[in-house]
Amino acid sequence: MLLAACRSTGSVASTTTGAGSADTIASLTTLPGFDAFADTVRAFVEGDYWLVESNGMPTHNAMVGIVSWQQQVPLPQPYTGANAWRFPTTPAMANTPISARTGLFRGAIAIAVDGVPIFNALNNRGDDAFLAGELDEWGGHSGRADDYHYHVAPLYLEEIVGAGKPIAYALDGYPIYGSTEPDGSPVATLDEYNGHVGADGTYHYHGTTTYPYINGGLVGVANATDQVEPQPITRAFREAGSPLKGAVITGFSSPSTDSYRLEYSLGGTLGAVDYTVQGSSVAFTFTAPDGTVTKETYTR
Repeated sequence: MLLAACRSTGSVASTTTGAGSADTIASLTTLPGFDAFADTVRAFVEGDYWLVESNGMPTHNAMVGIVSWQQQVPLPQPYTGANAWRFPTTPAMANTPISARTGLFRGAIAIAVDGVPIFNALNNRGDDAFLAGELDEWGGHSGRADDYHYHVAPLYLEEIVGAGKPIAYALDGYPIYGSTEPDGSPVATLDEYNGHVGADGTYHYHGTTTYPYINGGLVGVANATDQVEPQPITRAFREAGSPLKGAVITGFSSPSTDSYRLEYSLGGTLGAVDYTVQGSSVAFTFTAPDGTVTKETYTR
């Protein structure tokens, strides 16, 4: 059942449990959910859009559990100013929704409240990224620009943001809730886009543990074909890596500010990537499973 045709206009979440009016949204200084990450994420209104600024770095122990690794690591991204994430303050239903099954294979389709973008559950080959073993325990990984992003709903955020608050917002402006309705009741029947019109008469999506995991497309008006535009540009420090067949990521930590360590196992032997970010440069120390140590520095 397609609920996208049930309503022509809508709005994003209010300060409590559901979607609010345009007047309510215009009076907000931040959006529900984002306030839990106020130290690292900034959400504010500019014209007809909410802008979200962050460095895209997760606050959890990322990358652990990935068994299909492209040798990328999480690096900060300049999602600020003109390169911030944006979505409408007053979303409206599109005449023709865009399905993530057949499009939106490039770039993000949502932004989580921790400032990490969310991509289509299907990777750029059309495969389920989760089933392919490409994702960590939180549903994310680092892309070809060393840009960390999710491909499934970061449901762990429910415990952090609190009951009745979204864990993310789709780039059409509609909020994404977790495993319950905004009022705490069980999730009602979802449409093919993983959403529905709620008790307050406005549309919202849900994160789920089965495909499509997150918003299964965009039911709201958006400038998009294969990618939502405009969209922040990721800036790579280095060329994209290649698959390291057989590697399993076993650890990720931040020993000190702006310094990180990724550990992996290859054939039962451990390897590591240590790196420190200093402004526009990053210094790497690669320790291969055979003990070979290579140091490289990149600048963007």
